[in-house]
Amino acid sequence: MSTVALESIKSATVVDARGCACPGPLLEAKRGIGKVKIGEVLEVLSNDPATKNDLPIWARKVGHEYLGHLSGDGCERLFIVRKK
Repeated sequence: MSTVALESIKSATVVDARGCACPGPLLEAKRGIGKVKIGEVLEVLSNDPATKNDLPIWARKVGHEYLGHLSGDGCERLFIVRKK
């Protein structure tokens, strides 16, 4: 997904995992995905570089859709659509 499209996403829930080391952001995402309805977007904020690799793998494994990430303000904004 393009940067412009990601910037226009309205997230249902934002999980702030900045300052958490691996696996903290992944655990926060797992908790956060239960707070959004199917079809809605979970946004995860993280400054752990491993999160960009971990979240897409986890999302595919459990059946959600990873849309991509935006970099800026000292952290990554990662977007996942709940599919089930």
